Amino acid sequence: MADCEEFKDDSVKDAPVRGFLHRAAGADADCLVLTHGAGANCQTPLLKALAEAFCTAGITVLRCDLPFRQARPHGPPVRGSAEKDQEGLRAAVTAMRRKSAGRIFLGGHSYGGRQASTLAAASPGLVERLLLLSYPLHPPKRPEQMRTTHFPSLQTPALFVSGERDGFGSKAEMDAALKLIPAKTDLLIFPTAGHELMTAKNRSELPGRVLESFLTFQQG
Repeated sequence: MADCEEFKDDSVKDAPVRGFLHRAAGADADCLVLTHGAGANCQTPLLKALAEAFCTAGITVLRCDLPFRQARPHGPPVRGSAEKDQEGLRAAVTAMRRKSAGRIFLGGHSYGGRQASTLAAASPGLVERLLLLSYPLHPPKRPEQMRTTHFPSLQTPALFVSGERDGFGSKAEMDAALKLIPAKTDLLIFPTAGHELMTAKNRSELPGRVLESFLTFQQG
């Protein structure tokens, strides 16, 4: 595993940034801010594996905990957490802008990706690209409760990565939802994977495939 360092930044009042920085060589390296889902933290195997792959490819990665997770070590975000979690991501992006002259990308798994995309829709130009892992299109078995209200306002190109068996959104549902987004989008599907995305079967290939797809996507 490549070296990473604990990262703390308190520049933004009420939005401290806490996580781990995988620093690529070069002051002009691009940077990916990557966060977790509702039941996890930035130490999940998925985020660690992606951070390793991206850093090896020359992209600095900040794995960060959302404010709700900083406030409580376990459990899902409480009602009303979304706005503060988005501000936490904004603070993380701002912190990385000060450290890198390269482009800044923003991504997250499930709830983290939802907050990242909502923030980007409200703040065009905040970041150059989005990486949305297992986007929770709707609660399981409740397809009528779509979480796409902000999609028509999303101007930031976004790569979506989903499992074929994800109960939060099928491939057909994702394909339809992505048509609502005016910015460039693409969808990478992993066969047999569910909402957790990385499994024992795809663990060796997933980080590399996500990296390759993102490198191709971000060039456009």
